[in-house]
Amino acid sequence: MKFASTRGESPEVGIDDALAAGLAPDGGLYVPLAIPEADMDKAGATLADTAAALLAPYFAGSRLEAQLADMCRAAFDFPVPLRPLQGAGDYLLELFHGPTAAFKDIGARFLAEALSRLREPGTPLTTILVATSGDTGAAVGAAFHRREGFRVVILYPDGRVSPRQAHGLGCFGENVQALRVAGTFDDCQQLVKQALTDAGLRESITLGSANSISLGRLLPQMAYYAHASLQFRADHGTSLNFVIPTGNLGNALAAWLARSMGLPIGDIVIASNANDVLPRYFAGGYYRPQAGKATLANAMDVGAPSNFERLRWWHADDAAVRASLQACSVDDGQIRAATAAAPARHGLVPCPHTAVALHALEMLRVQGDKRPWAVVATAHPAKFETVVEPLVGHELEPPPALAAALARAATATPLGLDYAAFRDWLLESTADP
Repeated sequence: MKFASTRGESPEVGIDDALAAGLAPDGGLYVPLAIPEADMDKAGATLADTAAALLAPYFAGSRLEAQLADMCRAAFDFPVPLRPLQGAGDYLLELFHGPTAAFKDIGARFLAEALSRLREPGTPLTTILVATSGDTGAAVGAAFHRREGFRVVILYPDGRVSPRQAHGLGCFGENVQALRVAGTFDDCQQLVKQALTDAGLRESITLGSANSISLGRLLPQMAYYAHASLQFRADHGTSLNFVIPTGNLGNALAAWLARSMGLPIGDIVIASNANDVLPRYFAGGYYRPQAGKATLANAMDVGAPSNFERLRWWHADDAAVRASLQACSVDDGQIRAATAAAPARHGLVPCPHTAVALHALEMLRVQGDKRPWAVVATAHPAKFETVVEPLVGHELEPPPALAAALARAATATPLGLDYAAFRDWLLESTADP
Protein backbone atom coordinates (compact mmCIF):
# COMPACT_ATOMS: atom_id res chain seq x y z
CA MET A 1 0.00 0.00 0.00
CA LYS A 2 1.22 3.50 -0.84
CA PHE A 3 0.67 6.68 1.16
CA ALA A 4 0.43 10.20 -0.24
CA SER A 5 0.65 13.67 1.23
CA THR A 6 -2.61 15.59 1.59
CA ARG A 7 -0.86 18.47 -0.18
CA GLY A 8 0.17 16.44 -3.19
CA GLU A 9 3.73 17.77 -3.49
CA SER A 10 5.71 14.90 -1.96
CA PRO A 11 6.47 11.45 -3.39
CA GLU A 12 4.26 8.53 -2.45
CA VAL A 13 5.86 6.28 0.16
CA GLY A 14 5.31 2.97 1.94
CA ILE A 15 4.06 2.71 5.50
CA ASP A 16 7.57 2.36 6.97
CA ASP A 17 8.74 5.66 5.51
CA ALA A 18 5.47 7.38 6.45
CA LEU A 19 5.83 6.26 10.06
CA ALA A 20 9.46 7.36 10.26
CA ALA A 21 8.80 10.79 8.75
CA GLY A 22 5.64 11.65 10.70
CA LEU A 23 4.87 14.65 8.49
CA ALA A 24 5.33 14.68 4.70
CA PRO A 25 8.15 16.89 3.37
CA ASP A 26 5.63 19.34 1.85
CA GLY A 27 4.00 19.83 5.26
CA GLY A 28 1.03 17.61 4.45
CA LEU A 29 -0.29 14.60 6.34
CA TYR A 30 0.15 11.09 5.01
CA VAL A 31 -3.01 9.22 3.91
CA PRO A 32 -3.43 5.80 2.27
CA LEU A 33 -4.19 6.14 -1.43
CA ALA A 34 -7.12 3.75 -0.97
CA ILE A 35 -9.10 2.72 2.10
CA PRO A 36 -9.13 -1.09 2.22
CA GLU A 37 -12.16 -3.20 3.01
CA ALA A 38 -11.98 -4.81 6.47
CA ASP A 39 -11.94 -8.59 6.07
CA MET A 40 -13.53 -9.35 9.45
CA ASP A 41 -17.08 -10.05 10.55
CA LYS A 42 -16.49 -10.49 14.28
CA ALA A 43 -14.21 -9.08 16.96
CA GLY A 44 -11.05 -10.94 17.87
CA ALA A 45 -10.68 -12.61 21.25
CA THR A 46 -8.77 -9.55 22.44
CA LEU A 47 -8.32 -5.96 21.33
CA ALA A 48 -4.84 -6.92 20.11
CA ASP A 49 -6.29 -9.63 17.87
CA THR A 50 -8.84 -7.22 16.39
CA ALA A 51 -6.14 -4.59 15.86
CA ALA A 52 -3.82 -7.01 14.04
CA ALA A 53 -6.56 -8.08 11.65
CA LEU A 54 -7.72 -4.51 11.03
CA LEU A 55 -4.24 -3.07 10.43
CA ALA A 56 -2.94 -5.92 8.28
CA PRO A 57 -3.78 -4.31 4.87
CA TYR A 58 -1.88 -1.14 5.77
CA PHE A 59 1.26 -3.11 6.64
CA ALA A 60 1.26 -5.42 3.62
CA GLY A 61 4.81 -5.37 2.25
CA SER A 62 6.15 -3.53 5.30
CA ARG A 63 9.24 -4.65 7.19
CA LEU A 64 6.83 -4.88 10.12
CA GLU A 65 4.27 -7.14 8.43
CA ALA A 66 5.42 -10.35 10.15
CA GLN A 67 5.72 -8.59 13.51
CA LEU A 68 2.32 -6.86 13.48
CA ALA A 69 0.57 -9.33 15.80
CA ASP A 70 3.41 -9.13 18.32
CA MET A 71 3.36 -5.32 18.13
CA CYS A 72 -0.36 -5.25 18.85
CA ARG A 73 -0.01 -7.62 21.81
CA ALA A 74 2.75 -5.45 23.28
CA ALA A 75 0.86 -2.18 22.75
CA PHE A 76 -2.68 -3.22 23.66
CA ASP A 77 -2.19 -5.01 26.97
CA PHE A 78 -4.90 -3.21 28.95
CA PRO A 79 -8.72 -3.32 28.71
CA VAL A 80 -10.97 -0.94 26.72
CA PRO A 81 -14.39 -2.01 28.06
CA LEU A 82 -17.73 -1.00 26.60
CA ARG A 83 -20.12 -0.84 29.52
CA PRO A 84 -23.79 0.10 29.78
CA LEU A 85 -24.85 3.29 31.53
CA GLN A 86 -28.12 3.74 33.40
CA GLY A 87 -30.13 5.09 30.47
CA ALA A 88 -31.64 2.75 27.88
CA GLY A 89 -29.25 2.42 24.94
CA ASP A 90 -26.53 4.47 26.65
CA TYR A 91 -22.98 3.05 26.75
CA LEU A 92 -19.49 4.18 27.73
CA LEU A 93 -16.34 3.12 25.88
CA GLU A 94 -13.60 3.45 28.49
CA LEU A 95 -10.23 4.27 26.93
CA PHE A 96 -8.38 5.42 30.06
CA HIS A 97 -7.01 2.17 31.49
CA GLY A 98 -3.49 2.58 30.04
CA PRO A 99 -0.37 3.73 31.89
CA THR A 100 -1.14 7.49 31.71
CA ALA A 101 -4.93 7.17 32.18
CA ALA A 102 -5.87 8.58 28.76
CA PHE A 103 -6.83 7.19 25.35
CA LYS A 104 -3.61 8.56 23.88
CA ASP A 105 -1.77 5.56 25.39
CA ILE A 106 -3.18 3.30 22.66
CA GLY A 107 -1.74 5.09 19.64
CA ALA A 108 1.46 6.15 21.42
CA ARG A 109 2.36 2.62 22.50
CA PHE A 110 1.76 1.22 19.02
CA LEU A 111 3.87 3.95 17.43
CA ALA A 112 6.71 3.30 19.87
CA GLU A 113 6.62 -0.41 19.04
CA ALA A 114 6.67 0.34 15.31
CA LEU A 115 9.50 2.87 15.35
CA SER A 116 11.62 0.74 17.69
CA ARG A 117 11.36 -2.24 15.36
CA LEU A 118 12.07 -0.14 12.26
CA ARG A 119 15.21 1.35 13.79
CA GLU A 120 18.46 -0.17 12.55
CA PRO A 121 21.21 -0.75 15.15
CA GLY A 122 23.77 2.02 15.20
CA THR A 123 21.57 4.62 13.53
CA PRO A 124 21.57 8.15 14.98
CA LEU A 125 19.35 9.13 17.88
CA THR A 126 15.78 9.94 16.80
CA THR A 127 14.14 12.95 18.47
CA ILE A 128 10.37 12.52 18.69
CA LEU A 129 8.64 15.91 18.80
CA VAL A 130 5.17 16.07 20.31
CA ALA A 131 2.86 19.02 20.90
CA THR A 132 0.28 18.33 23.58
CA SER A 133 -2.83 19.94 25.00
CA GLY A 134 -2.51 17.74 28.07
CA ASP A 135 -2.62 13.98 27.51
CA THR A 136 -0.68 13.17 24.33
CA GLY A 137 2.69 14.21 25.73
CA ALA A 138 2.49 11.97 28.79
CA ALA A 139 1.38 9.00 26.69
CA VAL A 140 4.24 9.47 24.24
CA GLY A 141 6.70 10.05 27.09
CA ALA A 142 5.62 6.82 28.77
CA ALA A 143 5.73 4.86 25.51
CA PHE A 144 9.28 5.93 24.61
CA HIS A 145 10.75 6.30 28.11
CA ARG A 146 14.11 4.49 28.24
CA ARG A 147 13.76 3.12 24.70
CA GLU A 148 17.21 2.90 23.18
CA GLY A 149 17.82 5.22 20.26
CA PHE A 150 15.00 7.66 21.02
CA ARG A 151 14.39 10.82 22.96
CA VAL A 152 11.12 12.69 23.31
CA VAL A 153 10.64 16.46 23.42
CA ILE A 154 7.20 17.48 24.70
CA LEU A 155 5.84 20.98 24.07
CA TYR A 156 2.82 22.02 26.14
CA PRO A 157 1.03 25.35 26.69
CA ASP A 158 2.16 26.71 30.04
CA GLY A 159 -0.77 27.21 32.43
CA ARG A 160 -3.30 25.62 30.04
CA VAL A 161 -3.14 22.01 31.25
CA SER A 162 -4.32 20.65 34.59
CA PRO A 163 -1.75 20.53 37.43
CA ARG A 164 -1.68 16.74 37.34
CA GLN A 165 -1.31 16.74 33.57
CA ALA A 166 1.63 19.16 33.83
CA HIS A 167 3.25 16.93 36.43
CA GLY A 168 2.75 13.90 34.21
CA LEU A 169 4.48 15.67 31.32
CA GLY A 170 7.60 16.54 33.28
CA CYS A 171 8.05 13.50 35.52
CA PHE A 172 9.98 11.16 33.22
CA GLY A 173 13.45 12.66 32.89
CA GLU A 174 16.26 10.74 31.18
CA ASN A 175 15.34 10.61 27.48
CA VAL A 176 12.06 12.54 27.86
CA GLN A 177 12.17 16.33 28.18
CA ALA A 178 9.28 18.77 28.61
CA LEU A 179 9.10 22.38 27.39
CA ARG A 180 6.40 24.67 28.79
CA VAL A 181 5.57 27.10 26.01
CA ALA A 182 4.27 30.63 26.51
CA GLY A 183 1.32 30.14 24.18
CA THR A 184 -1.53 27.84 23.14
CA PHE A 185 -1.59 24.25 21.94
CA ASP A 186 -1.82 25.53 18.37
CA ASP A 187 1.39 27.50 18.97
CA CYS A 188 3.08 24.32 20.21
CA GLN A 189 1.80 22.41 17.19
CA GLN A 190 3.11 25.09 14.84
CA LEU A 191 6.59 24.93 16.39
CA VAL A 192 6.64 21.16 15.91
CA LYS A 193 5.47 21.42 12.29
CA GLN A 194 8.11 24.07 11.55
CA ALA A 195 10.82 21.82 12.90
CA LEU A 196 9.60 18.76 11.00
CA THR A 197 9.66 20.65 7.70
CA ASP A 198 13.00 22.42 8.37
CA ALA A 199 15.32 20.70 5.90
CA GLY A 200 18.43 22.27 7.42
CA LEU A 201 17.53 21.08 10.91
CA ARG A 202 16.80 17.58 9.66
CA GLU A 203 20.30 17.41 8.19
CA SER A 204 21.61 17.72 11.76
CA ILE A 205 18.96 15.82 13.75
CA THR A 206 16.83 12.79 12.95
CA LEU A 207 13.28 13.92 13.76
CA GLY A 208 9.97 12.12 14.12
CA SER A 209 6.46 13.03 15.21
CA ALA A 210 4.05 11.38 17.65
CA ASN A 211 1.05 13.67 17.34
CA SER A 212 -2.10 12.43 15.62
CA ILE A 213 -0.57 13.82 12.43
CA SER A 214 1.43 10.55 12.54
CA LEU A 215 -0.18 7.54 10.87
CA GLY A 216 1.32 5.47 13.67
CA ARG A 217 -1.06 7.22 16.07
CA LEU A 218 -4.11 7.47 13.83
CA LEU A 219 -4.36 3.95 12.42
CA PRO A 220 -4.21 1.97 15.69
CA GLN A 221 -6.96 4.13 17.19
CA MET A 222 -9.36 2.46 14.75
CA ALA A 223 -8.93 -0.77 16.70
CA TYR A 224 -11.10 0.04 19.70
CA TYR A 225 -13.94 1.24 17.48
CA ALA A 226 -13.71 -1.95 15.44
CA HIS A 227 -13.56 -4.16 18.53
CA ALA A 228 -16.48 -2.47 20.30
CA SER A 229 -18.73 -2.22 17.23
CA LEU A 230 -18.18 -5.81 16.12
CA GLN A 231 -18.87 -7.15 19.60
CA PHE A 232 -21.94 -4.91 19.95
CA ARG A 233 -23.39 -6.15 16.66
CA ALA A 234 -22.77 -9.75 17.72
CA ASP A 235 -24.59 -9.13 21.01
CA HIS A 236 -27.41 -6.85 19.83
CA GLY A 237 -27.75 -7.33 16.06
CA THR A 238 -27.39 -3.64 15.24
CA SER A 239 -24.77 -0.94 14.71
CA LEU A 240 -23.41 1.19 17.52
CA ASN A 241 -23.26 4.99 17.19
CA PHE A 242 -20.53 7.07 18.85
CA VAL A 243 -20.24 10.48 20.52
CA ILE A 244 -16.56 11.44 20.53
CA PRO A 245 -14.98 14.35 22.44
CA THR A 246 -12.90 16.12 19.81
CA GLY A 247 -10.00 18.56 19.72
CA ASN A 248 -7.45 17.82 16.99
CA LEU A 249 -9.92 15.44 15.26
CA GLY A 250 -7.66 12.36 15.33
CA ASN A 251 -9.89 10.19 17.54
CA ALA A 252 -13.06 10.95 15.60
CA LEU A 253 -11.23 10.52 12.29
CA ALA A 254 -10.15 7.05 13.42
CA ALA A 255 -13.82 6.13 13.96
CA TRP A 256 -14.71 7.52 10.53
CA LEU A 257 -11.87 5.57 8.91
CA ALA A 258 -12.93 2.33 10.63
CA ARG A 259 -16.48 2.88 9.39
CA SER A 260 -15.16 3.56 5.90
CA MET A 261 -13.42 0.17 6.01
CA GLY A 262 -16.82 -1.44 6.51
CA LEU A 263 -17.04 -1.80 10.30
CA PRO A 264 -20.60 -1.71 11.74
CA ILE A 265 -20.35 1.84 13.05
CA GLY A 266 -23.43 4.05 12.74
CA ASP A 267 -23.49 7.81 13.12
CA ILE A 268 -20.54 9.71 14.59
CA VAL A 269 -21.04 12.92 16.54
CA ILE A 270 -18.06 15.21 17.10
CA ALA A 271 -18.50 16.87 20.51
CA SER A 272 -16.28 19.97 20.80
CA ASN A 273 -15.90 22.42 23.65
CA ALA A 274 -16.11 26.20 23.13
CA ASN A 275 -13.41 25.87 20.46
CA ASP A 276 -16.12 25.48 17.84
CA VAL A 277 -14.24 25.60 14.53
CA LEU A 278 -15.56 22.16 13.55
CA PRO A 279 -19.18 22.60 14.73
CA ARG A 280 -19.45 25.89 12.83
CA TYR A 281 -18.10 24.22 9.70
CA PHE A 282 -20.43 21.23 9.95
CA ALA A 283 -23.34 23.62 10.46
CA GLY A 284 -22.58 25.09 7.03
CA GLY A 285 -20.03 27.79 7.79
CA TYR A 286 -16.55 28.24 6.39
CA TYR A 287 -13.66 26.31 7.89
CA ARG A 288 -11.82 29.10 9.69
CA PRO A 289 -9.17 28.15 12.24
CA GLN A 290 -8.99 30.50 15.20
CA ALA A 291 -6.90 31.05 18.29
CA GLY A 292 -7.53 28.32 20.85
CA LYS A 293 -9.66 29.30 23.86
CA ALA A 294 -8.94 28.00 27.36
CA THR A 295 -11.79 25.78 28.65
CA LEU A 296 -12.43 23.23 31.38
CA ALA A 297 -11.90 20.48 28.79
CA ASN A 298 -8.38 21.69 28.12
CA ALA A 299 -7.12 18.71 26.11
CA MET A 300 -9.58 19.81 23.41
CA ASP A 301 -8.50 23.46 23.34
CA VAL A 302 -7.55 23.35 19.67
CA GLY A 303 -8.34 26.14 17.24
CA ALA A 304 -6.76 24.59 14.13
CA PRO A 305 -7.48 20.83 14.12
CA SER A 306 -4.74 19.22 12.01
CA ASN A 307 -6.67 16.13 10.97
CA PHE A 308 -9.29 18.19 9.16
CA GLU A 309 -6.80 18.24 6.30
CA ARG A 310 -7.08 14.45 6.05
CA LEU A 311 -10.86 14.48 6.32
CA ARG A 312 -11.18 16.98 3.51
CA TRP A 313 -8.70 15.05 1.31
CA TRP A 314 -10.90 11.96 1.52
CA HIS A 315 -14.06 13.77 0.32
CA ALA A 316 -15.01 15.32 -2.99
CA ASP A 317 -16.30 18.58 -1.52
CA ASP A 318 -17.59 20.30 1.61
CA ALA A 319 -21.07 18.83 1.17
CA ALA A 320 -19.63 15.32 1.26
CA VAL A 321 -17.59 16.11 4.39
CA ARG A 322 -20.65 17.50 6.16
CA ALA A 323 -22.70 14.45 5.22
CA SER A 324 -20.19 12.12 6.87
CA LEU A 325 -20.24 13.44 10.44
CA GLN A 326 -22.26 15.52 12.87
CA ALA A 327 -20.87 18.09 15.30
CA CYS A 328 -21.86 20.15 18.31
CA SER A 329 -20.26 22.61 20.72
CA VAL A 330 -20.50 22.45 24.53
CA ASP A 331 -19.55 25.41 26.73
CA ASP A 332 -18.04 25.41 30.22
CA GLY A 333 -21.39 25.91 31.94
CA GLN A 334 -22.75 22.83 30.19
CA ILE A 335 -19.59 20.89 31.08
CA ARG A 336 -20.07 21.74 34.76
CA ALA A 337 -23.74 20.75 34.68
CA ALA A 338 -23.06 17.46 32.87
CA THR A 339 -20.25 16.59 35.29
CA ALA A 340 -22.33 17.34 38.40
CA ALA A 341 -25.33 15.38 37.09
CA ALA A 342 -23.39 12.36 35.79
CA PRO A 343 -23.23 10.29 39.02
CA ALA A 344 -27.02 10.28 39.43
CA ARG A 345 -27.96 10.34 35.73
CA HIS A 346 -25.38 7.94 34.31
CA GLY A 347 -23.75 6.21 37.28
CA LEU A 348 -20.22 7.53 36.70
CA VAL A 349 -17.87 10.43 37.39
CA PRO A 350 -16.54 11.79 34.06
CA CYS A 351 -13.51 13.83 33.15
CA PRO A 352 -14.41 17.23 31.60
CA HIS A 353 -13.91 15.88 28.07
CA THR A 354 -16.17 12.91 28.66
CA ALA A 355 -18.69 15.36 30.15
CA VAL A 356 -18.71 17.20 26.82
CA ALA A 357 -19.79 13.98 25.11
CA LEU A 358 -22.33 13.17 27.85
CA HIS A 359 -23.99 16.54 27.26
CA ALA A 360 -24.14 15.80 23.53
CA LEU A 361 -25.72 12.42 24.28
CA GLU A 362 -28.31 14.05 26.53
CA MET A 363 -29.23 16.46 23.72
CA LEU A 364 -29.70 13.52 21.35
CA ARG A 365 -32.08 11.93 23.84
CA VAL A 366 -34.00 15.18 24.26
CA GLN A 367 -34.43 15.26 20.48
CA GLY A 368 -36.00 11.79 20.61
CA ASP A 369 -33.08 9.69 19.35
CA LYS A 370 -33.55 6.20 20.84
CA ARG A 371 -30.74 4.41 19.05
CA PRO A 372 -27.76 2.89 20.94
CA TRP A 373 -25.00 5.43 21.51
CA ALA A 374 -21.59 5.01 23.09
CA VAL A 375 -19.90 8.00 24.71
CA VAL A 376 -16.13 7.77 24.36
CA ALA A 377 -14.45 8.31 27.75
CA THR A 378 -11.04 9.69 26.87
CA ALA A 379 -9.35 10.23 30.26
CA HIS A 380 -9.64 9.29 33.93
CA PRO A 381 -11.40 12.02 35.94
CA ALA A 382 -8.64 12.03 38.59
CA LYS A 383 -6.37 13.80 36.09
CA PHE A 384 -8.68 16.82 36.43
CA GLU A 385 -9.39 16.80 40.15
CA THR A 386 -9.42 20.61 40.48
CA VAL A 387 -12.36 20.75 38.05
CA VAL A 388 -14.23 17.54 38.86
CA GLU A 389 -14.00 17.14 42.64
CA PRO A 390 -15.84 20.39 43.53
CA LEU A 391 -18.65 19.41 41.13
CA VAL A 392 -19.19 15.86 42.44
CA GLY A 393 -18.46 16.66 46.09
CA HIS A 394 -15.78 14.11 46.91
CA GLU A 395 -12.14 13.29 46.24
CA LEU A 396 -11.09 11.09 43.33
CA GLU A 397 -8.50 8.41 43.85
CA PRO A 398 -5.88 8.33 41.05
CA PRO A 399 -5.38 4.93 39.39
CA PRO A 400 -2.09 3.26 40.41
CA ALA A 401 -0.02 4.28 37.37
CA LEU A 402 -1.11 7.91 37.68
CA ALA A 403 -0.39 7.87 41.42
CA ALA A 404 3.12 6.56 40.72
CA ALA A 405 3.75 9.35 38.21
CA LEU A 406 2.56 11.98 40.68
CA ALA A 407 4.99 10.62 43.27
CA ARG A 408 7.98 11.34 41.02
CA ALA A 409 9.66 14.75 40.77
CA ALA A 410 8.77 16.78 37.68
CA THR A 411 10.49 19.57 35.77
CA ALA A 412 9.89 21.52 32.55
CA THR A 413 11.97 24.11 30.69
CA PRO A 414 10.30 27.43 29.76
CA LEU A 415 10.20 28.35 26.06
CA GLY A 416 8.93 31.51 24.38
CA LEU A 417 7.10 31.69 21.06
CA ASP A 418 10.31 31.84 19.04
CA TYR A 419 11.07 29.15 16.48
CA ALA A 420 14.74 30.18 16.22
CA ALA A 421 15.13 29.70 19.97
CA PHE A 422 13.40 26.31 19.80
CA ARG A 423 15.62 25.26 16.90
CA ASP A 424 18.76 26.31 18.78
CA TRP A 425 17.59 24.45 21.87
CA LEU A 426 17.05 21.27 19.85
CA LEU A 427 20.52 21.47 18.34
CA GLU A 428 22.23 22.21 21.66
CA SER A 429 20.33 19.60 23.66
CA THR A 430 21.00 16.94 21.02
CA ALA A 431 24.70 17.69 21.01
CA ASP A 432 24.81 17.49 24.82
CA PRO A 433 21.72 15.55 26.00
